[in-house]
Amino acid sequence: MAALAKKEKYHARLCSYLDKYDKAFIVYADNVGSLQFQHIRRALRPQSIILMGKNTMMKRSIRLYCEQTGSDKWAPILDELVGNVGIIFTSGEMADVKAEIAKHKKGAAARVGIVAPCDVHIPAGPTGMDPSQTSFFQALGIATKINKGTIEITSNVHLIKPGDKVGSSEAALLAKLGIKPFQYGLALKSVFENGQLFDAKILDISDEMLMQSVSNGIQTVAAVSLATHFATLAAVPHALINGYKNVLAIAMETAYSFPKADKVKDMLKNPGAYAAAAPAAAAAPAAKKEEKKEESEEEDMGFSLFD
Repeated sequence: MAALAKKEKYHARLCSYLDKYDKAFIVYADNVGSLQFQHIRRALRPQSIILMGKNTMMKRSIRLYCEQTGSDKWAPILDELVGNVGIIFTSGEMADVKAEIAKHKKGAAARVGIVAPCDVHIPAGPTGMDPSQTSFFQALGIATKINKGTIEITSNVHLIKPGDKVGSSEAALLAKLGIKPFQYGLALKSVFENGQLFDAKILDISDEMLMQSVSNGIQTVAAVSLATHFATLAAVPHALINGYKNVLAIAMETAYSFPKADKVKDMLKNPGAYAAAAPAAAAAPAAKKEEKKEESEEEDMGFSLFD
């Protein structure tokens, strides 16, 4: 009876979150300790709530909720509840919540048998280990030399690659060097918002990336429009400029003219006048700058070191 009451209490709690929130993260919780979990919970409150539990219990509660409410809004996350996962319900900005989660990663030693989540490199240089421990390096094929009574690695070593299982020799060597190569925390699996499920990588898209993507699309539409002579709004500025160039070219070859063309014709007839005007215009700011410098020097002349 106690177990049944506990399950019903968990079901009611989960359903209350499904009613209250419209956004959630599905997260992996592998290798996250209890104290680390407490820190993450505290950091995410009050806008976000972390819910862990057995996958079968969470799936059962979500299915019952969908049947009782007649809404399948939360149904997409059912297939995501596989492995050691949890749900973070949130009412805050998802990018901010993601950034807060990323702050709480903890370094961990390489234990024998675990799958490496990232590359592990050992830098060249002194290790502080005495020559009697060269067997660790020889077992892994790492080139070393003895320098001032200690073992020194002669070149950078790529010890472990992502997806490799950590062996006993690698784990022992990293422990002796005091290297904790892995960082563990809540890892984002997917993002849920208003009935839609997205890959967590969507939160890496910035405003600059969106603007660049839109800009590239507009450029492509304009290029296709100009090449096919099909009018589009994106091609209007280019069409106007090209039209102006064509009219200007005709004006240069005929007696026809207009104000802008008159200026271009004058530039072609008297290039020397415009060439002389350009250096003069460039020299004006420099002359003003020099005058200000002289004025400041004259002002300084009124002071003496011995006043």
